[in-house]
Amino acid sequence: MDIPFDIELAWARRHMVRVQKALANLPDLHTVRLAMSMHLDLKTILLVDGLLEHGAQLYLVTCNPSTVRDEVVAYMGRLGAEVQAWHDMPDAAYQKASVDAIAWGPTHLCEFGADLTAATLETANPPMVRASLEGTGSGIARLAGVGVPYPIFNWDDLPVKEGLHNRHMVGLTTWQTFFARTRLTLHGKKVAVIGYGLVGQGVAESARAFGGTVMVIEVDPARALQATFDGWLVSSLEEALPQVDVVVTVTGAARVISAESFQYLKDGVFLLNAGHRADEIDLVGLNAYPHRVALPYVEEYILDGKSVFLFAGGAMANLTAGAGDSLNAFDVTLALMVAGIGYIVGSGAEQPPGVYLLPRAVWEGVL
Repeated sequence: MDIPFDIELAWARRHMVRVQKALANLPDLHTVRLAMSMHLDLKTILLVDGLLEHGAQLYLVTCNPSTVRDEVVAYMGRLGAEVQAWHDMPDAAYQKASVDAIAWGPTHLCEFGADLTAATLETANPPMVRASLEGTGSGIARLAGVGVPYPIFNWDDLPVKEGLHNRHMVGLTTWQTFFARTRLTLHGKKVAVIGYGLVGQGVAESARAFGGTVMVIEVDPARALQATFDGWLVSSLEEALPQVDVVVTVTGAARVISAESFQYLKDGVFLLNAGHRADEIDLVGLNAYPHRVALPYVEEYILDGKSVFLFAGGAMANLTAGAGDSLNAFDVTLALMVAGIGYIVGSGAEQPPGVYLLPRAVWEGVL
C-alpha cells in the first residue's frame, strides 16, 4: 500500500530526532552557498529544510539517478532549494548537473561520490570552495592522489558510520527489499557476495541470517583472507557463478560482472547491486540480450536460452527498489552529516587543502 507523501514525511520527522537536534545546533548560514550531491529521497527532506531555515542557499543534484524521488525533488524546490535532478535522468543530464552546480558558485560542498569535486577540478574558472564533505568509500578512493584545492573531510570512515550504516543497514535493507519485491526468500538458495569490504561483510552476514548459503568473491588478498577467517567459503568468479542463485555486487568498481562473465551464470540467477555505483554490472552488455519486465523492479533477460533476472535495474537495490536505511538508523547517519556541515562552514575551512577524517570532537555529540 502506498503511503500518502505528507503522512510519510510526518512519520520521518517523528522518528529522526537526532537530525533535528543537530540542525538546531548549526550556526547562521546566510553566507553559505552549499552545493550537495546526495540521494534525493524522503529522509533527506529534513536536512534540506533545516539548512534553508538557517539561511543557507542550496543547489542540489543527485549522486544516483535511480534513487531520486520526483515528488521529493518538487517538495525541495518549493522549500526554496535549487534542484537539478529527476528519476532515471540520462547520463548526459546527470553529468551536466554537477557542472552546473559548480558554475552556480558554491562556497562549500557536501557529496557522495566526489562528482562535484571532479567538476571543480575540470572547470576553467573554479569557484572559491572553502571546504567539502565526502560520504562514500568510492568517493574517497576517487580522491586518492588528486591535488584537491580545499580541505575535504571524510565521514564515511567514521567508526559509527562504518559500524551502523556500512556494516549492518545496507545488508539488512538490501535483503528486505529483495524479499518484498520478488516474493522470495534465500532459503535453499546459494548466494555469491562480490566484495568483502564493510558493506559486503554486512550483506554476507544478513544473507546467512536469512537462510542463504553464502560464498564470497574478493580479489584483494587481505580481505579474502579475512573472509576465510570469518568462516566464509572464498571462491573465484568463474567457480562461483555457475553454482549460485543470487549474485550481489558490493565493490564500488565498474563492471565487476562483465559481459564475459555472463557465460558462467546459472539459469534463473538473480543479479543485484548493493554498492554505490550503478555500473557494477555490465548493463550495456546485458541490454544487448532480449528482455522483458517480469515484476516491478525485476527484468528477465534471455541469455542463450538461460533466464537471468536483474534486480532494480542494477542500481543500488535497497534505495532504488525500497526505502533504504530504517528511519532510526539513518537518523544517526544524517545527524553525522549535519555535524560535518557545521564543521566545514566554521573552523574546518581553515585547514590546508587535503583529505582528512572528520574529527571525533565534531560528531560524537550527535550520538
